[in-house]
Amino acid sequence: MTYQKPGKLTIQKIETEALRIPLKRVYKGSKYSMQNRCTIITRVYTDQGVVGEVYTGDTDKEQVDILNIINNELVPAVLGRDVFDTEGCWEAMKPATYDILRDRGVTMQAIACVDTAIWDTLGKALDMPLYKLWGGYRSEIPIIAIGGYYGQTSDELAREIQDYVEYGVCGMKFKIGGATPEEDLARLQIARKTAGDGFTFMVDANQGYTLHEAIKFCKLAEHAGIELRWFEEPVRWYNDTRWLRDVRMATGVPVTAGQSEYTLDGVRDLMVAGSIDVCNFDASWCGGPTIWRRSAAMAAAFGIEVGHHEEAQLSSHLLCGVHHSTYIECFHKDRDPLFWDIQTEPRPIKDGIYHMSDRPGLGLLLDRDYIKKYKVT
Repeated sequence: MTYQKPGKLTIQKIETEALRIPLKRVYKGSKYSMQNRCTIITRVYTDQGVVGEVYTGDTDKEQVDILNIINNELVPAVLGRDVFDTEGCWEAMKPATYDILRDRGVTMQAIACVDTAIWDTLGKALDMPLYKLWGGYRSEIPIIAIGGYYGQTSDELAREIQDYVEYGVCGMKFKIGGATPEEDLARLQIARKTAGDGFTFMVDANQGYTLHEAIKFCKLAEHAGIELRWFEEPVRWYNDTRWLRDVRMATGVPVTAGQSEYTLDGVRDLMVAGSIDVCNFDASWCGGPTIWRRSAAMAAAFGIEVGHHEEAQLSSHLLCGVHHSTYIECFHKDRDPLFWDIQTEPRPIKDGIYHMSDRPGLGLLLDRDYIKKYKVT
């Protein structure tokens, strides 16, 4: 429904639903594992019948905490406010972050759910897709897969890579950091050989390596003739601002980080310190599109490219809105059935490119039966 009148569009009600989809196997990264794909659906209802509906996040055991924060603190803060006052809505929710005994990262995820839904409502009110509202720089964007998880045989790994080629993505972000640099290189070489020429590779250690190991891996990859588009979160979290910069300076491989920060201040410090070439701040973790867009503007001032950690249904709009974007990301269908199955239309991927819809807001057409099947009760 399109908003017809100038003036205020009032938030009347907000609903949430949590989804949990069991995966076929446990997916192991460098120092973590996942066995469910989770998300939260948030709906914003307005006085003129415009309804926003989005899904955001991939948090499992903290889902209950996020829902409680939304329903008990954020909803009362924004009820009666104007959808077009996105800044005011965000500031009204901000006090929820002041509880010093609660994980602020969880609170920022809760704010992100509501902030994203408010923006979706705004786009629908204006009958405009959000990527156009957020800058409209492009209507299509390269898409890569995330994969190469541990626990597979060489043949299974090769089959996974072949699946990505068949999906039509232009490259992949390959998981490393959970073995020695030599062992990880051997796995990457299998992927490189399977994918063939023209397939772009990034690597992602998820903070699994020491500084020495990260530098060693880059040297080994260079010697093996494997070009890396970037190295994501190459080093452990402690002292990472300095060590990320050290990896950049020692290897010449572009470094990506930002997803583990949940505040604008955190990614600002990475930029000021010269730690990163690409900032992959995650709107679903950092408080929503309102905050992510500030980080993108800041990155432009530093000459830093922007990506986004996962969440293609949202990141595609954010990244298509700016000139200094890189890729959106998806997973294997077994690792993230949500991306492939929760919408009623096929994913618009062709020749490595994701093509944007002109539907308003985020343009999501969610499958009600799918939601009902995996709703957490």
